[in-house]
Amino acid sequence: QVQLVESGGGLVQAGGSLRLSCAASGRTFSIYTMGWFRQAPGKEREFVAAIKWPGSSTFYADAVKGRFTISRDNTKNTVYLQIDSLKPEDAAVYYCASASRFSIRTGVAENYDYWGQGTQVTVSS
Repeated sequence: QVQLVESGGGLVQAGGSLRLSCAASGRTFSIYTMGWFRQAPGKEREFVAAIKWPGSSTFYADAVKGRFTISRDNTKNTVYLQIDSLKPEDAAVYYCASASRFSIRTGVAENYDYWGQGTQVTVSS
């Protein structure tokens, strides 16, 4: 079992920045991929970014490339999502997820085994 807890969401003005955190506990040694997804009201959950290890390969949705940065701190079993140049369309509940496999299509939610409870990001214009 892996437990994931997101934090860092909040209300930010458009153009601002935010850093989301996802702390993993439990069988963290079994994690090879972690991803961030988001879901806005009335919309389907969509892929945002992912990171794999070993190697720290990163993957991003086209809509967030150049503005979002995913990273990890192994010493803290935590993955971060730095969000810059926030846009109103970035407002959503952001979820982190983990997978016990390396060779997965990172943009497919069904490939992930565990999910956090989500953290709300609200953008004011």
